Amino acid sequence: MPYEPPTHTVERSLRATTGAKVIAGVDEVGRGAWAGPVTVCAAVTGLRRPPEGLTDSKLLTVRRRAALDGILRSWVTAFALGHASPEEIDDLGMTAALRLAAVRALEALPVRPEAVILDGKHDYLGAPWQVRTVIKGDQSCVAVAAASVIAKVYRDKMMAELGSGHADFAFADNAGYPSPVHKAALEERGPTPYHRLSWAYLDALPRWRHLKKVRGLADGGVPVIEGQLGFDF
Repeated sequence: MPYEPPTHTVERSLRATTGAKVIAGVDEVGRGAWAGPVTVCAAVTGLRRPPEGLTDSKLLTVRRRAALDGILRSWVTAFALGHASPEEIDDLGMTAALRLAAVRALEALPVRPEAVILDGKHDYLGAPWQVRTVIKGDQSCVAVAAASVIAKVYRDKMMAELGSGHADFAFADNAGYPSPVHKAALEERGPTPYHRLSWAYLDALPRWRHLKKVRGLADGGVPVIEGQLGFDF
């Protein structure tokens, strides 16, 4: 399917309005998974022409993503990855876990960015970072698209490695996201050490429901974990 290539329009706008010279594109992967960490990549690209075919990682085939990842790692000015573990997601909630992973990625860059282009409409990063949110930034912004590809390829490989001792879950195929194979394995074997235990899928598993972690709010309520799928996906 044809798509418009990403541009440096947002980065040029930030440079003009804020004076920022080092601008990082930030994207996440793993938000809606049942297992594994949430992973964030921060990428700095400057204003150079991007590699041909660069776009949101979700629009690319596995083979094309892998090829682009190899190109991007040497093409970008800098990149870094940050993760929040399943335990941190359960303890903090997804929004705070995303911020934790993003800060880890940004602080791992060799130079601190003066501004950040964040994919999506919600600023989960906040102060002291100067943030510009862009809906579908992983399609329209070069740095965010680069971050999306690097994050996706890295996390997919990580999940394949984590799943090597849990073959029934097929993490190499589903990367910890909901799938019929994943669902069947959960029903039969219960969650692995890599599963998020605050997720709604456990509500549909009577044998394993006792493992669920519930993170309460100050008012006694239970927070909604955004972006997750229940067991009847």
